[in-house]
Amino acid sequence: MKIGLFFGSFNPIHVGHLIIANTMATTTDLEQVWFIVSPQNPFKKNNSLLHEFDRFDLVQRAISDNTLLRANDIEFHMPKPSYTIDTLVRLQEKFPQHQFKLIMGEDNLAQFPNWKNYDKILEYTGLYVYPRPNSKPHAFGNHPDVKFVEAPLLDISATFLRACIKKGQSIRYMVPEPVEQLIKIKKFYL
Repeated sequence: MKIGLFFGSFNPIHVGHLIIANTMATTTDLEQVWFIVSPQNPFKKNNSLLHEFDRFDLVQRAISDNTLLRANDIEFHMPKPSYTIDTLVRLQEKFPQHQFKLIMGEDNLAQFPNWKNYDKILEYTGLYVYPRPNSKPHAFGNHPDVKFVEAPLLDISATFLRACIKKGQSIRYMVPEPVEQLIKIKKFYL
């Protein structure tokens, strides 16, 4: 299978993530999209990061009714912080029957050359890029291993959602109902 890999903290997962993943799975040649829940992003120091198992649980609840989407915890079993190239190598070793493509927001392309072995990532998997508001110019517009995918422009952020939760404001419609329920029950992000 050809599988898109959507890396992120998903702190928490929200409808923006789900719409992008579903768009990738239904409008491209990808047969599935796997959410790779990252325990720690090497570029982010986040004090409000929910435990990785809780974030993984939220992702699983969010996608439980969609057979095109899967959650994957491979980075939980790797040294932290884990780098994308190392995860890609581990995934290919574990699932040699699959071909992987890295899904990325256009806003990350300007920083992509700062990633560990970014040139190897391009060569190894290539990129499927979705549009993001306020993206900065980048040098990958005509790169043969970068595919731009038309998708809705969504500007929902997990930071905004966490702030709403702290203030006691509703996050209804911004996260799937099972995610909202678990956040309330477990008092996440308060």
